[in-house]
Amino acid sequence: MRASMAASRQSQLPGSVSSAAATLKLLEKKKEFEAVAALERASAQFLKRIEELGDDFEVMADAGMVHGQVLEQWPNMFRILSLFLSQREKLAEDENASSSANGERLVRVPLEELRQREPRT
Repeated sequence: MRASMAASRQSQLPGSVSSAAATLKLLEKKKEFEAVAALERASAQFLKRIEELGDDFEVMADAGMVHGQVLEQWPNMFRILSLFLSQREKLAEDENASSSANGERLVRVPLEELRQREPRT
C-alpha cells in the first residue's frame, strides 16, 4: 500500500500546485481589474469636472463680451452728456441775457411765513 499512497500523493501535488497557481493568478487579475475600474471611475469624475469648468469658462466669456459692449458705449455716453451740458449752459446764458435785458427777475416770496404773521380776524 505504500507505493500506491506515494503515487496518489505525487499526483495530488502537481494538481494542487497548479490550482494554487491558478488561484494566485486569478487574485492578481481581480486586483488588476479593480485597479482599472477605479481608474475608469476617477477618469469619469475628472471628465465631469473638466466639462463643468468648460461651462463656467463659457459663462465668463459671455460676461466678458457684455462688459466689452458696455465699455464700448461709454464714449458715446460722454459725447451725449457733453452735448446736453453745452445746450444747458447755452440756455442758461440766453435766459440770463433775456432777463437782464427786460429787467425781469424771479423772486421767491415766502407765503407761509406771511400767512403766519398776519393777524387773524
